[in-house]
Amino acid sequence: MADDTAPPKSPDAIGTAVANNDAWLARRPPEDILEPELPIVDPHHHLWDHKRHRYLLDELRADTGSGHRIVATVFVDCMAFYRADGPVALRPVGETEFANGVAAMCASGVYGELRACAGIVGFADLTLGAAVAEVLAAHVAAGGGGRQTGRFKGIRHAGGWDASPMIHNSHTKPIRGLYADATFRQGFAQLAPLGLSFEAWQYHPQLPEVIALARAFPDTAIILNHVGGPLGVGPYAGRNDEVFADWRRHIAELAACPNVTVKLGGLGMRIGPIQHFKLPDPPTSTEVADAWRPWIAACIESFGAERCMFESNFPVDKASASYAVLWNAFKRLAAGTSATEKTALFSGTASRVYRL
Repeated sequence: MADDTAPPKSPDAIGTAVANNDAWLARRPPEDILEPELPIVDPHHHLWDHKRHRYLLDELRADTGSGHRIVATVFVDCMAFYRADGPVALRPVGETEFANGVAAMCASGVYGELRACAGIVGFADLTLGAAVAEVLAAHVAAGGGGRQTGRFKGIRHAGGWDASPMIHNSHTKPIRGLYADATFRQGFAQLAPLGLSFEAWQYHPQLPEVIALARAFPDTAIILNHVGGPLGVGPYAGRNDEVFADWRRHIAELAACPNVTVKLGGLGMRIGPIQHFKLPDPPTSTEVADAWRPWIAACIESFGAERCMFESNFPVDKASASYAVLWNAFKRLAAGTSATEKTALFSGTASRVYRL
């Protein structure tokens, strides 16, 4: 029996999952934009051109131009525009070349204030061990070079793995316990000397692996993606309270590692515990904020606003809400924070962590 809550198997399948929901999103009348002058750095989005779904600069500009003041973004790897030939290890550098081109287009000012792809996070196979240094250097060069002036900021080597056949593992085809693998850690050790950060993307049962990695490499900046990847499908379906308790305990422990920051978002994905995409009509920003609040509040409580940043995770989270509704929800979630905390959550942390 097919499980319609199972996550897509590949970026192309993820694109397909959000490709046909424009009509569904249109069922919700546009909301007034809250605090439209608040500067926002969106630290996590993708761009791609798959067989069944396109999300490139035009689509990104339509979303970022929907009323919120998006001043800069960070592009994160999604297997987009890899080189077609050459050494396999170096083919992901094509994605950085592509994203840097998009960044150059926006840096011209032709599109106004938006500086899309001001930061770029790519993929390098860290299981190459110390030999990955050549790939990292190529990424840095493709991003404009220079620790301070270049756009290339770090690596994401997704490690999402679960024993259940109902949970699709990450597109990198990671082994179980990837982040503890000795050769992977040899590759990981190459990041800090180049001033590069690491994006940790895994599922919530794997958070202890991230904790161990952060403790082993205290000088490497680690950015936890999507509040740590809580699952709500397969064997985790219908167990939200148990999942939350387990996740919350590990989040508190991870926050004790000062080299870790966390992205607040990703809860609109089809793999998660909140499945708004199943509703007859898309949720309002109030409904999104209410559903996401326990997860977001727990992260801010543990890490502090200065180590948290709201993220769109678009177009993946488009499965559950429009860009305008999502950022309205974030602004509702930030209500009651101080001016300093709000700046950190919406732009300050991202600007500092990615050296924008």
